[in-house]
Amino acid sequence: MKSILVNVCRFIVAPTFIFSGFVKAVDPLGTQYKIQDYLEALGMGDSLPDWVTLGMSVALVALEFILGVLLLFAIHRRTVSKIIVAFLVVMTGITLWLAVANPVSDCGCFGDAVHLTNWQTFGKNVILLVMAVIIMLWPLKMLRFISKTNQWIVINYTVLFILATSAWCLYTLPIFDFRPYHVGADIRAGMEIPEGEKPPQYETTFILEKDGEQKEFTLDNYPDSTWTFIDSKTVMTEEGYVPPIHDFVLETVDEGIDITDSLLSAEGYTFLLISPSLEHANDSYFGVIDQIHEYAKTHGYGFYGVTASGEEAISRWRSLTGAEYPFCNADRTMLKTVIRSNPGLLLLKQGVVIRKWSHNQLPELDEKSLPLEQHELGTIPANTAPRKIAAILLWFALPLLLLTLADRLWAWTRWLKRKKKVKSEEQEAESEEQEANIEEQGTGNKEQENSLET
Repeated sequence: MKSILVNVCRFIVAPTFIFSGFVKAVDPLGTQYKIQDYLEALGMGDSLPDWVTLGMSVALVALEFILGVLLLFAIHRRTVSKIIVAFLVVMTGITLWLAVANPVSDCGCFGDAVHLTNWQTFGKNVILLVMAVIIMLWPLKMLRFISKTNQWIVINYTVLFILATSAWCLYTLPIFDFRPYHVGADIRAGMEIPEGEKPPQYETTFILEKDGEQKEFTLDNYPDSTWTFIDSKTVMTEEGYVPPIHDFVLETVDEGIDITDSLLSAEGYTFLLISPSLEHANDSYFGVIDQIHEYAKTHGYGFYGVTASGEEAISRWRSLTGAEYPFCNADRTMLKTVIRSNPGLLLLKQGVVIRKWSHNQLPELDEKSLPLEQHELGTIPANTAPRKIAAILLWFALPLLLLTLADRLWAWTRWLKRKKKVKSEEQEAESEEQEANIEEQGTGNKEQENSLET
């Protein structure tokens, strides 16, 4: 019963760790943003630089994924079970604080793939902690899939795979996009509220500066262009049904005109160069960006820069890159959700997301390129989720499966050899015993004959 209980808990805890680690590893920036939310809730928002929080993000999700794989294969059973218990004790304490204080609405334990309330997350962690303690009490009851001599292959391959996955998704974009702005998503449909549902009420506040003085304004009392935009924030003033997309609002920098509806209903294509923070944006590829802008002008497509930064940062960007495209302001959190790149390029057509590019993989478009109506980039790519899942299985799961089968076959062959050797030794011992009995019996017969002769 102990063996059954331990292995049932193992096959629940291990896949949970693997899934949780992987869905966050494909979006390390999302985990970084969540860590920064925690720090801000603790009043430590500016205590750590971005590269530290990013390193924490990659290390945390890699640890979670690796522990899940090691537990699944029953590698270093005593040590791994203790580390998992310690990990869950810390996480359960954090989620209890989140559930009671509610400083962050979503803990992000499954990234954007699965959303749980803070109390649901706490309950989940309590259950996993109980199971992990059971595993830790009787770790040797876990059945091994890999022999000790080959465990190093699983460990090294797992570490290499998860770190390479995070690095690739940082360089490009997340392999799996669980956010409402994924390729193929209709932004207008995502903003709709079902019939009969009461919409929530939001209020957007703009922080503007003039003559060294900062003030907050709403859309109702938005001042003239002599004020400089600093930041904006949107808060919910009354609860209701919250659609997947509720904060997609674009306003021109110069006049503060809301162009959201006109942009989403435009018949042709529209490029959006998105940068949550122009102060920290990568300007290495400004030549390619300007080339795409010229391409858009040639074929009559819209092209806008969208940022949460103020006019000073926009002016600096224009002077550095020679940008001639108009800029819009939008909510910083929304822009971070739209694309995990600073800057990143978004292609829309009638409100539908057609393509997304990181600044490291911008498309090669110039004035001589075909119009998007005749170009493959003008259509939604066929690289669907099933294909991506198949690729992950091919690159990670299949090699480990083949290794497991080879290891078990090797172990079975060794077992057969040992069994054959033991059987041979038993037969040899039996034969020697029979010969000894025969010799003993012959000796007895001779003594009997000698006695009769006497």
